[in-house]
Amino acid sequence: MSARLAPDMYPLASQVRFAAYQAQEATFRLRGQDIPASLEAVATEGRNAGDAPGSFADMRARLGEALEHLDGLTDDALDAGAFLPIEIRLQGGITFDMNGEQYVRDWALPQFYFHVVTAYAILRNQGVEIGKADYVPHMFPYLRPGSMPGA
Repeated sequence: MSARLAPDMYPLASQVRFAAYQAQEATFRLRGQDIPASLEAVATEGRNAGDAPGSFADMRARLGEALEHLDGLTDDALDAGAFLPIEIRLQGGITFDMNGEQYVRDWALPQFYFHVVTAYAILRNQGVEIGKADYVPHMFPYLRPGSMPGA
């Protein structure tokens, strides 16, 4: 849980929490809603995971909460947010202003995937035997029959 790729990077426990946070944060912003305190707590847990990493069960719970939240959205729940003004405030007073479409393309998706890929890299670095097939299982329905090596 405390493994990290570099001393100045957040550990695995943080990366997973940040990915769970990022996946849900966008759904609130794109619906013009405030981010609930319960979700802000996930980001705070992530920032503090170096000192209090928690367990694999804790990480699974956060991911489960994110999936449950996302599963509860209708197919068009975020569509109206494409042109909403979105403000991102970071520590130190840095502020970004963009619309919903720009936010998804330039902030939400890159942030989410950064944390997912970083968690994946930490797991690989720690000897967990996962590979690209574990990262992109959604591609297998498109697999041409008989084209898999060794099949």
